[in-house]
Amino acid sequence: MTNTENSIDIGVVGLLRWAWRQLTSMRTALILLMLLGVAAIPGSLFPQRSQEPQKVDQYFANDPTLAHWMDRLRLFNVYASPWFSAIYLLLFISLIGCVLPRTFTHLRAIGKKPPLTPKNLDRMEGHRIIASADAAASFELARKWLKKNRYRLRIQDGSISAEKGYLRETGNLMFHLSLILILVGVALGSLFGMKGETILNVGDRFINTPTSYDTITYGKFQGQGTLIPFALTATDFAAKYDPITGQPTDYTLTTSVENPIGSTPKKIIIKVNKPLTYGSTKIYLQANGYSPIVTIRDKTGAVVFNGPTIFLPQDADLTSVGAIKEPDMTPQIGFIGTFLPTAQMNMKRGGFSSYPEVLNPELLLSAWKGNLGLDSGTPQSVYQLNTAAMKEIGIKALLLGDTYNFGEGSITFTGWKSWVNLQIVEDPGKMYALFGAIFAILGLLISLFTRQRRIWVRVGSDIEIAGLAKNGIPGLDKELDDLARALSGSKEEQK
Repeated sequence: MTNTENSIDIGVVGLLRWAWRQLTSMRTALILLMLLGVAAIPGSLFPQRSQEPQKVDQYFANDPTLAHWMDRLRLFNVYASPWFSAIYLLLFISLIGCVLPRTFTHLRAIGKKPPLTPKNLDRMEGHRIIASADAAASFELARKWLKKNRYRLRIQDGSISAEKGYLRETGNLMFHLSLILILVGVALGSLFGMKGETILNVGDRFINTPTSYDTITYGKFQGQGTLIPFALTATDFAAKYDPITGQPTDYTLTTSVENPIGSTPKKIIIKVNKPLTYGSTKIYLQANGYSPIVTIRDKTGAVVFNGPTIFLPQDADLTSVGAIKEPDMTPQIGFIGTFLPTAQMNMKRGGFSSYPEVLNPELLLSAWKGNLGLDSGTPQSVYQLNTAAMKEIGIKALLLGDTYNFGEGSITFTGWKSWVNLQIVEDPGKMYALFGAIFAILGLLISLFTRQRRIWVRVGSDIEIAGLAKNGIPGLDKELDDLARALSGSKEEQK
């Protein structure tokens, strides 16, 4: 068998060793890190089913064929797709296989002495020869100077080998180990985490059960039985705005919390940067808006609906739109509405809100009758009205207390309530990711700014000194000049 055949026929074990060396190389880790960033791009370009299911449904409604193929490629569920998970796992394995052996090697090398002084110092950086009348005194002076400047020394055969900057490799390893810690944190969050949202009118009660959420997603190892049992009632909400710019200055949600359910309620304040925390579960104040309160009566004057309906803000001044549906009337009635907290009118924009606080409320309604489509089996948004099988019967602008008679009945604008959007997140890996990011930045700074260098001193008839800047950071020539002045007994050094 020829040498060429021997090199090719390495066997299964040799092939696995070769593959492992390729996977755990730093070059492969960098390529996988870049691929992970590229693979995450579709998650920001296309709506994700776990976060925006309505927009995903819209894709299927607009172009079912294209949406079907996009779904097969997991473009609507990027971060749980097999191809994204494969890159993530390969990066995780590559970093561990690359960094851990280097870490163990570095730990063993920390206590070792610097390498011996090279035979040919004249080939090193900054080589110079200094005349000396007293070799022993110069040798001791060089040792003290290097020790004073935090060099680790190795003295042997009339020479000194000095080195400092061991923290550079420590910082480099800290950075890469921190990346592993970040990956661990993200993995724990995706496997054992939970994320859900709910919109709650002031005065309403939220119980931490799956049916109380508007949207909820679980980690792969989480389920309904893992939710922390608590109940929360939104007792009050106050928003403060700058009177000139209309920009928000403070949001305060007052809640009454039962933990566990049935216990004595506790008053707890939630702010934007002050979530309610139970272990690894946090409840964030995410957004706010208004729910106009209306009373709907049928032709006989009987009340068929009386209460608030959540409208969604469309701009910073909380101009809000929504739909009011009444399927129990004959024919079925629906309204497309716009709520203006501080109503203004002009020829170009029509009706709009000029300030986010309720100062001059007005409710603009478009009334429709026909089939609301609620019994078709096709999911539809509670904030939109499907008018495909309906007929418009009128429009009306209502001030507070006004009533609109639309033929099939009447609707009265009686008031409004504030609503808040709560985001409930359980992420057991968040702290790992946070500390990983902190240590990664710290390790990167240490690696970039630590000066790793060696200086050698050999004493004979004259004194030879030379050095080596291992990471190319300037400053070695200055240190060699300072050492040379110390050994020559210059006045600058004496000062």
